[in-house]
Amino acid sequence: MYLAHFGLKEFPFKLTPDTSFYYATQSYQEALNTLLIAISSGEGFIKITGEVGTGKTLLCRKLLKSLGDGFKTAFIPNPYLDPQALLMALASELGLSLPARLSHHELLDALSQRLMALANEDKQVVVCLDEVQAMPIETLEALRLLSNLETEKRKLLQVVIFGQPELEEKLDQPSIRQLRQRISFEYRLGALQWHELSFYLNHRMHIAGYNGWRVFTPASLRLLHQHSAGIPRLVNILAHKALLSAYGKGLREVTVREMRDAVLDTHASVRTQHGWSYSIFKWWLAMGVARATLFLSH
Repeated sequence: MYLAHFGLKEFPFKLTPDTSFYYATQSYQEALNTLLIAISSGEGFIKITGEVGTGKTLLCRKLLKSLGDGFKTAFIPNPYLDPQALLMALASELGLSLPARLSHHELLDALSQRLMALANEDKQVVVCLDEVQAMPIETLEALRLLSNLETEKRKLLQVVIFGQPELEEKLDQPSIRQLRQRISFEYRLGALQWHELSFYLNHRMHIAGYNGWRVFTPASLRLLHQHSAGIPRLVNILAHKALLSAYGKGLREVTVREMRDAVLDTHASVRTQHGWSYSIFKWWLAMGVARATLFLSH
């Protein structure tokens, strides 16, 4: 692949949410600040939403790493759980080893005792749940009931839910209106802004070991931002493919031509994001490349 070609130690645009590659865009930093303020104030429910690929899981992992020794954290990435399975998963995350055949009442009692023990150790419990838009209504309701546990001073656990925009529709259902009322802090993640894109790419390249001058030309950046809509996952996919194209041609930089190759090879950028026919898109892209080349030649 292109690692040795660009002097890299690892792939800079992998899709795994690795916190070592975290770059504090304006949206990420505002979301993280919202989470930290809400948690420090002891609020029960906090909600973060964002489109597919905007980095919700990465933000979640960054939050968990940002919390100090005074916290006991739990991360539940699987939303397809019934109430009993959710409580069992939470018990496991909190260090409880329980028999599989506990009744619902026995499980709640064990969790209550564990949460109280952590409170007595002056530990603040934070539970993060990912992809909550896919969680069954009855499971969300079980989570709300669990959040009722509190001392005279504070809640025994705080819950941070991450989800796609469809989560808003789910929370608007009358059957869980009480949960909606308990969400005191929320934030919607946005995409990368144009002025952030170059810094984002350079940051990831340098974290991966790159020590040279910028790799992506200004014209390639414009094409990248236009066809990724600034969504980090699409940015990473297109940047990775553009580096592959540059490597295949023996180039040390990504020009608009290599980015064009990446865009044409990525259906998510061509069809899903724009809904254009492939032939019309190729004609439009060729015209864009010609205009960009003419602009740079002046």
